[in-house]
Amino acid sequence: MRETPRSRETAADAGPGLPQRRPGRAFAHTGASSSGTPHRSDGRPPHTPRGARRTDLAGHPGTTPPVPGWPAPLVLRFLGLLAALFSLITWQVAVEGPLLRLDERVGGELFGHGPAGLTQVFSDLGGMPVALPVLTCAIGYALWRRALRLAVYAALTMAAVPALVIPLKVATARQGPLTEAVNYFPSGHTATAAVAYGASALVLLALPRPSWLREASWPRAWMMPVAAILLTTATGIGLVLHGYHWPLDVLASWCLGPCVLAPLWWVSCRSRRRSSSRTPSC
Repeated sequence: MRETPRSRETAADAGPGLPQRRPGRAFAHTGASSSGTPHRSDGRPPHTPRGARRTDLAGHPGTTPPVPGWPAPLVLRFLGLLAALFSLITWQVAVEGPLLRLDERVGGELFGHGPAGLTQVFSDLGGMPVALPVLTCAIGYALWRRALRLAVYAALTMAAVPALVIPLKVATARQGPLTEAVNYFPSGHTATAAVAYGASALVLLALPRPSWLREASWPRAWMMPVAAILLTTATGIGLVLHGYHWPLDVLASWCLGPCVLAPLWWVSCRSRRRSSSRTPSC
């Protein structure tokens, strides 16, 4: 008996057989129905990885995202504000303006307050015998980790302190609070503390920590700059309370320190980006 020939199946038949592509439904959202690559949902060429990284400014592929930190425009505005304040204070000291007379009245009220022994300890934090060995250890650690550029910038930053402070002292020739001697503006001890402790924090932040220190719950990365700020603040307070400097002498050095540290901060950020790019992502 002859079999009746079956009619040709259409895409709408529900009988057994291979599934048929139905344009306008399953592949309508892909936009790739005519490209021949239904397995890719974004129409990219097959050789492009899904997690491809963006190129940097130089066009190098595979760069990592920037290390989180303060935005550069914000830092530049902050440094500009400090530079303007430092210029204002220096101008008032040079012309013996009204700000200088106010400073002397405030300083006269502050001298002698606080425990003498404690204020002396705070003042000594800005001395070379205390602050310089701290920076030397940080530079030595950078050399041991083969971060020569970072170590050189840290050393040059410290050398910039006397190169800037000494000419200003001679040019202003401000008399000290409890002495007939001059050349007290700006405070050399405060500038030394700001640069030495600040440079040490920047160097240590730029270098990768050892594995045993990364696994420990302390010290956190933010503790190093906070410690540098606290030590610098304590130095200035001790100098004023003990009668070694006028308040404006200390305030001017607080403004000068971050400006001197700016080149080292830039190098530190670049070193952190390079070290993070070499670290495998999780």
